[in-house]
Amino acid sequence: MKSQKHNQGELGELKVQIEKELVESVKIMAQNSGMEEAEIVAIALKRFRASHADYMGCAPKLD
Repeated sequence: MKSQKHNQGELGELKVQIEKELVESVKIMAQNSGMEEAEIVAIALKRFRASHADYMGCAPKLD
């Protein structure tokens, strides 16, 4: 997982308001892992997206 590259190619910016506790957690994880905060957030969002294909409108429909 650590060898996997994230945030490659064209980047965009997303500014969000989230709970202060979450912000602090991301900062701690970045310090302890040596990864950038943006990379940790990108990984978390990719995992969320993979688990919630229905939000993207592309989940398989079970009839």
